[in-house]
Amino acid sequence: MNLPNYFLADLPPEADLTAGLIGEACQTLKRNREQYLAGRSTQSLVEVLSELGENWLQPEYPFRKLALEDGPAATGFSRQTLANGLDFFFAQLTPANFHALLVQELGHPRRLDAPSPNSADSSGHAAAGASMARGPEMLVHVAGGTIPNPVLMNIVLGVLTRSAQFVKCASGATLLPRLFAHSLYDAEPKLGACLEIARWRGGHSVLETALFDEADCVTVTGSDETLAAIRHRLPAKTRFLGYGYRVSFGYVASGALSGFHAKKVVARAGADVAAWNQLGCLSPHVIYVERGGGMMAEHFAEALADELAKREETEPRGDVPKETAAAIASRRAFYEVRAAHSPDTLFWQSKNSTAWTVVYEADPRFQLSCLNRFIYVKGVADLKTALESADSVRGKVSTVGIAVPEDQARDFAAQLARWGVTRVCPIGDMQNPPLTWRHDGRPALGDLVTWTDWEH
Repeated sequence: MNLPNYFLADLPPEADLTAGLIGEACQTLKRNREQYLAGRSTQSLVEVLSELGENWLQPEYPFRKLALEDGPAATGFSRQTLANGLDFFFAQLTPANFHALLVQELGHPRRLDAPSPNSADSSGHAAAGASMARGPEMLVHVAGGTIPNPVLMNIVLGVLTRSAQFVKCASGATLLPRLFAHSLYDAEPKLGACLEIARWRGGHSVLETALFDEADCVTVTGSDETLAAIRHRLPAKTRFLGYGYRVSFGYVASGALSGFHAKKVVARAGADVAAWNQLGCLSPHVIYVERGGGMMAEHFAEALADELAKREETEPRGDVPKETAAAIASRRAFYEVRAAHSPDTLFWQSKNSTAWTVVYEADPRFQLSCLNRFIYVKGVADLKTALESADSVRGKVSTVGIAVPEDQARDFAAQLARWGVTRVCPIGDMQNPPLTWRHDGRPALGDLVTWTDWEH
C-alpha cells in the first residue's frame, strides 16, 4: 500500500520545508476548517471517530496492516507490542466513551454545538443560564518521539473541538501519526483536509516561529527543557498546554499476594513492564511489594523475571539502538557485582540479550530505571514507607498501579491522591488509561476549550 502525498510528512526526507510553506499550510487548514469542520455536530464527529476506531481493530484494515508491517523497523517496537498498544487505544473510541468524556469535561454532550443548560445549583433549582464551549481555530501539537498514543489522542480531541490541526512530529516518529491521518482522510476527506502532519528536527526556529505565529493553542509533549524553550517563544495570545517529564511506579499490598491470586498480580505487573517497552511516562520504574503477605518481595521479583521471560517469547521487546543496549549492559554489570557481594541485592536477566532485567533491592529508595523492560522490585513495610522512599520524585509521579484488597482500595487511592499522584489504577492497566483520563491531573478536552456563558 503506497500512501498518497496528502501531508507534508509524505514528502521525501530531502524535501525543503520553508517558513512560507508552513504559513500557507496553516492558512489552508483554517479555510478548510471553516468550510468543512466548524459547522459539524458533535454526534457526527463521534460517529466518524468511533467507526475509525472499529476499523483499526480489524486485522485486514489496510492502515493497521501497514502499521504492523512497517512499524517495527520505524519505531523499534515489535509487531505484537505495537498490536497490543494500538488495540487498546482504538478500543477506547466508542460512542459511550465519547459521551462519558464530553459529560465529564464539559457537563453536557452537546456543549460544543450550541449553548446548553447549566447544571442545577446546590438547592436543586435549575440555573438561569446556559453555556457553550468552543475549541481553538488553529491547534498545533508538538509531539514527543517515544510512543504514538498521546499524539493520536491529541488529534482525536482536536477533531472533537473542530480545530484545524498541525502536528509537528519528532524526526523518525511520523509513521503512526501519518497512518492515522491517512485513515481519517480515507474515511472522510473533508476532515482529513483540516489536519496536517509534518516532521523536522526540534529547535528549527524559522519553521517553528512561522508555525507558532498561526496557532491559537499549542500542546507540547516532551522534556521539561523542551516545554520551557517552546513556552518562552510563543506569542502572548497563544494558549500553551505542556506535558513534561513524569514517572510512575507500582504498589502491591500484602493482602493481594495470597494463593493463586499472587500469580495474577505477577502477570499483570509483567504486562505493565512490557507495554510499550516501559518507555511511556505511565510505565513503572519500581514495583514496591509490601511485606507480610503470602509472597516475599524477593520471590515476587523472581516470579516477575519468569513472567518477563515468557512474554519475551510471545511479545518480544524488539531491537534497541546500540547505545541503549550498552546502557542496559552497564547497569546490569553494576548490579551483578553488587548481587555477588550483598544478600540485599538479587538479579535476573535475559540470556544472550538485553531484552529484560529484574533487580531486587532491600533498599526502598526510588530508583530510576533505564527502561526497555528493566524493572526494580523493592520490599517495604507499608505504603507510607514507599511514599517516603519516593520523595525524590514527589510532584513528578503520574500513575501508581496498585494491587490491593478491594476493601482497602479506596483508602490507598486517597493516600496516594493526598501525596500528589494524579492517577491510580489497577496494576496491569498502567499504560492503558481510559478516554476520560485527565492527563497529568488536567482535563484533556476541557483545557482546549474557551467558554461562552449565556445569562438569561
